[in-house]
Amino acid sequence: MSKFKRGLFWFRHDLRLSDNPSLTLCCEQCDELIFVYILDPSLLKQTEFGTTRLGNARWRFIQESLDNLHVQLASHQQRLIIKVGDAEKIILKLINEYHIDHIGITPHPGFYETQTIETIKAQTDKSINWQCNQSFTLFNQNELPFEIKDLPDSFTQFRKKIEQTISVKTIIEKVVLAPSNMPSANGDIDSDQIPDIPPFTHSFKEMVHRGGEQAAQQQLEYYTYKSQHLSRYKETRNGLDGWDFSTKLSAYLSQGCLSARQVMKMVVDYENQFGPNESTYWLYFELLWRDFYQWHQQKYQANIYLKRGIQNSDPELKFDQHLFNKWTSGETDNNFVNAFMRQLKQTGWMSNRGRQIVASYFVNQLQLDWRYGAAWFEQLLIDYDSSNNWGNWQYLAGVGADPRGRRAFNIEKQRQIYDPDNHFINHYLD
Repeated sequence: MSKFKRGLFWFRHDLRLSDNPSLTLCCEQCDELIFVYILDPSLLKQTEFGTTRLGNARWRFIQESLDNLHVQLASHQQRLIIKVGDAEKIILKLINEYHIDHIGITPHPGFYETQTIETIKAQTDKSINWQCNQSFTLFNQNELPFEIKDLPDSFTQFRKKIEQTISVKTIIEKVVLAPSNMPSANGDIDSDQIPDIPPFTHSFKEMVHRGGEQAAQQQLEYYTYKSQHLSRYKETRNGLDGWDFSTKLSAYLSQGCLSARQVMKMVVDYENQFGPNESTYWLYFELLWRDFYQWHQQKYQANIYLKRGIQNSDPELKFDQHLFNKWTSGETDNNFVNAFMRQLKQTGWMSNRGRQIVASYFVNQLQLDWRYGAAWFEQLLIDYDSSNNWGNWQYLAGVGADPRGRRAFNIEKQRQIYDPDNHFINHYLD
């Protein structure tokens, strides 16, 4: 007689049912399955940079994503249990109290995310079956044409090696459907009361990211088949404001409401129907950038958070609270920078072009410690991703992946190219 199998699936940065291979395998292997999401209250406490790691905009988005996940689970006679506290203690307690012998997670390249899992594994019985199937990145680690320690520090070298050795077909063949059946739930576990965070409101109605897997799928469908904006992506991607000039998928990717592989599969399907061009390739190119920084953090781990960066070089930057406050509030001596910073506060979002411009100003004109800028982005961005955020800030500060040193933008030239009529500036500074 086979043993009754009790499982626990821990949702983290994979708030979806489809293309979630660890989830699918847990559903296939377990007789009873608990679904858990954990909010670490330390994310709401002030950091050494005077910020919090989780701001209202992203927390609202996460709550909406959890609500959508709960609705989807309910359609399978299941439920999502939300716990508040230290993840390590909560998971270990659930394992012991409910005799869990199967655990499912989606590995995340983040240093602290990886460290938490390793710590829990070290304290659990060796007989526990762990399902740790990668789906946060385009590629699994074992598919990369190099060891993580040999990851190129240049994106161009990384991209060329990937494109020479891994076919897009390999990526999209891994996409799996949502489980059709789910094991029964344990009815004795209650959710915790989540902290009351003031709702995030903003004045620009177009810039509304609704959280959840269903909203993610709708946005992906809209940007591709419904609008065919994808066919013009390369030409429009440097826009500054509005909804349609870019995919608006980054928040869904960061919380895992959508997988990068699902995006790539849609791109291939779209190309088959409407034909490939530079724009459809460019979305793949951007997904490669995203992957590059994920593996970059895997390689350098906690060094991506250090002032001296992965190069262990002094960026010769200081900190000045007065200048920092002017930058965060959009009251510097540069109105182009001010418009971007106010956009961020009002919408929880900023274009990639804008992020580079304000970071360059922060580091080169104000000569402030880049980590404070990265921490501000972490608090406010609805699409915050640890690897991309801290990796890009190091890159701009000259202590990261760019061997050419600090990057300085000619901000007035950028304004003349991207906002020649001051339309963007006037929209946010009026």
